[in-house]
Amino acid sequence: MSNPSIMFYHDGRHPLIYMYEPPMQRKEYEAAVDELVGTPVEALMFCMGDGRTVLHDTQVGELWGDNVDKWDHIIFRRAHQNAKALIKTGNDPLTIVCERAHEKGMKVYPTLLMAQGTGNRESDNRGSDWRFNNTHLEIGASADIDENFPGHRNLDFKHKEVRQERIALMKETFEKYDIDGFEMQLNYFPVYFHPNEIKDGISIMNEFVAEVYDLLKSTGRNRELAIRVPGSVTGSLSRGLDVATWINDGTADVIIGQTYGNPELIDPMADFTDFVNLAKGKDCRIHAALQSHLDSDRLSEAPIEMIRATASNYWRQGIDGLYLAHWFNNWPYEADFYEKLREVAHPDIMETKDKFYSIATSTGRYTVPDLEPGLEMQLPVQMKEGSTANLEIDISDDLELWDKTGRVHQVILRIRIGETTELDEYEFILNGNRLSEKELRKLNRMYVMSAPRYRRTGYWYIFTLDKEHWPVDGKNYLTINMKKRDDGVIPLPQVLDTELEIKYLMGKNYHRDYVDVELGPYESKTDQ
Repeated sequence: MSNPSIMFYHDGRHPLIYMYEPPMQRKEYEAAVDELVGTPVEALMFCMGDGRTVLHDTQVGELWGDNVDKWDHIIFRRAHQNAKALIKTGNDPLTIVCERAHEKGMKVYPTLLMAQGTGNRESDNRGSDWRFNNTHLEIGASADIDENFPGHRNLDFKHKEVRQERIALMKETFEKYDIDGFEMQLNYFPVYFHPNEIKDGISIMNEFVAEVYDLLKSTGRNRELAIRVPGSVTGSLSRGLDVATWINDGTADVIIGQTYGNPELIDPMADFTDFVNLAKGKDCRIHAALQSHLDSDRLSEAPIEMIRATASNYWRQGIDGLYLAHWFNNWPYEADFYEKLREVAHPDIMETKDKFYSIATSTGRYTVPDLEPGLEMQLPVQMKEGSTANLEIDISDDLELWDKTGRVHQVILRIRIGETTELDEYEFILNGNRLSEKELRKLNRMYVMSAPRYRRTGYWYIFTLDKEHWPVDGKNYLTINMKKRDDGVIPLPQVLDTELEIKYLMGKNYHRDYVDVELGPYESKTDQ
């Protein structure tokens, strides 16, 4: 099989071992593969467990929950029950996945969470005895580290014992299982060194990655090492992850850049071109992590229009493939899930399909989303009279080209501003052109009694753009000037959401479903 272009991350837990009542059957476990058969997914990136403990038959690591007598988390207990029962009947969970995937023509790359903080023995049901007994190896063991430091309970990779423990688990996986590659997940709570020891940590991590690479290749098969990292080269380096050296030295086959990895939010504006430029002329592929979770007040998961927009933006940057991260949130998988999968590998097919671009923002669950190092959020932006918000919107639609064939139906720009009133005045400028009020529909959502998911209020400023104000293929610049502020209120307004929706026709003068047809009171869609 060729090198996979579309990789699918399965955490091995939420839509699988958590869901089935013990004792779980082999056929039920095979669903991790079966649910993806017939899609463009070429490689299943299958998580091995918690990172500290695993959910397969290990002899060098520790099985999730083997050290727990009384459980305070019943779903974590179920994972242990199911894994234990499968192993007892001779059905090693990781072996099941490898065998089923190969039977169905799919590759398998086990995924190890390389960094994971730990808690107290009494309450941390997923922790390992090795971690509980070696707190002196944690970054927080240093006297000058505040307990609120994000990596306080992470292992410090400067210690040889830490690296050896990780190596032993990976080596066992390489030698015992019929795998096609392996993923080092380095973007999961990515803190590996004391913040004052990053420079020395870079060389340590370079040697560590090279050792893993050599071990994997020494198994005598053409197996790939994939490494997931924060979504920028400089951000990764700030944590001791020297992606440039791995690419230049040939110690990584695939680099996976990821933004908003912890809240798992879709990010249509992510930029992976620095990774792409590093890999030019090198024997290393660049994959972009595309999440499915939206977490807006209207939708939990991103609709197909947003998946198209995001995938199209990523492909145009010159990436080699997509890494579909956390799509298991869509489980149980239904028709819309498979429709997204069907198109995502084909930017040419998505060219004249509806797209929905948005800028990542705060959400109901993530009021301040965690960010990878080196990244900043464009939204929200606080406003006051005389202030300006400058936003960048990247799109992958050549509207001028498709308008020549009559395919463009509508282009809509939406901006939501919270804590604003009907007396406030704004000016909106797109690519240097002031948007006219003739194109504007103002939508009063200052107060809502209920919402599909959580209440998010404010005024929507909705522009149906004419051709003179259409966005361009590539980067677009939106400027919002606050000209006048209602002096009767104290809270400052915030630009909360920015959305750009592009709608296409199937052909010149083609209809957009029954809403474009004047139906009589007894006519239906099927009467057309």
